Amino acid sequence: MAPLPLRPADECAYDVVSLGEVMLRLDPGDHRIRSSRQFQAWEGGGEYNVARGLRRCFGKRTAIVTALVDNDIGRLVEDLILQGGVDTTFIQWTGFDGVGRQARNGLNFTERGFGVRGAIGISDRGHTATSHMQPGDVDWDYLFGELGVRWFHTGGIFAALSESTPEVVSEAVASARRHGTVVSYDLNYRASLWKAFGGPERAQEVNRRIAPLIDVMIGNEEDFTACLGLEVEGIDESLTALDTSSFEKMISHASGEFPNFRVIATTMRDVHTASSNDWSAVAWSHTHGFATSTQRPHLEIFDRVGGGDSFASGMAYALLEGHDVDVGVEYGAAHGALAMTTAGDTSTARLSEVISLVEGSGARVQR
Repeated sequence: MAPLPLRPADECAYDVVSLGEVMLRLDPGDHRIRSSRQFQAWEGGGEYNVARGLRRCFGKRTAIVTALVDNDIGRLVEDLILQGGVDTTFIQWTGFDGVGRQARNGLNFTERGFGVRGAIGISDRGHTATSHMQPGDVDWDYLFGELGVRWFHTGGIFAALSESTPEVVSEAVASARRHGTVVSYDLNYRASLWKAFGGPERAQEVNRRIAPLIDVMIGNEEDFTACLGLEVEGIDESLTALDTSSFEKMISHASGEFPNFRVIATTMRDVHTASSNDWSAVAWSHTHGFATSTQRPHLEIFDRVGGGDSFASGMAYALLEGHDVDVGVEYGAAHGALAMTTAGDTSTARLSEVISLVEGSGARVQR
């Protein structure tokens, strides 16, 4: 029995639509941000990365709802999105005032880290076009109703951008539910984003208001406490990526407090060094119960950014195909692991590579 009541694909223009900010990532490669003289440009954003992974790796029809300033930086981000195959029809274009006083495009400087030097992300995203989005900017009933969408994805990063973005989320989710679209949400707690909007207390207030409207809730080992205030006695002492009992306890707590959750999934990571992490995942559905992914101790990391987003897209793919979480958690964990072997926020994996890793292949040369 499939855990989600999905709309038929032939009745929908899109399999998945994401709502979130897309930034220009500037990557110094093997160097430090503070001393680099050149940067490689990528696009990336927590919610967008899921749509891109579902398009490029899994072949699903996806679109992004976001806003960009109409200047050359915004058009560069658009060009990168188009290279990823994600539909740009629903980008809201904001006029450029010449210097970005009223609105601008977000930048994200990210070092990959290596060994004992952890990865560093420095966002420059204040007053962006996306943060200025307001309820009423998007005709959600046209998107979900007339065009049709099987799955809608958004998350806590977009909700943290401004005072208005949580209201945009609520408006979008309400419309999605009216039209029978499955809704997923990645908690993705970022203390730096909530700092200007009331800190952890405000984060919990916003996310707990949105949570009763969500079908598929996703997060890492910290998000459920930081965003939803779910604390389980003893969990801090035993929380490791290779011991799933604490995570199952946390998920049980979440499903009890929010009975609308049909699926809950969490990634688990122990950081030995920036280049070596234990990596696994646990998921639960109301039809299957708990499922644990293959555990990958001391997974070698090239660029950890986007691993959780790639987990979410792999999980969503399996559920869209009618599988339950026992399959979904394997696809998600494998796709996340592969995404962290290459540079950039987004996955370069092929579906055949994900399947091969799920089935237990090694890293021998393929010829």
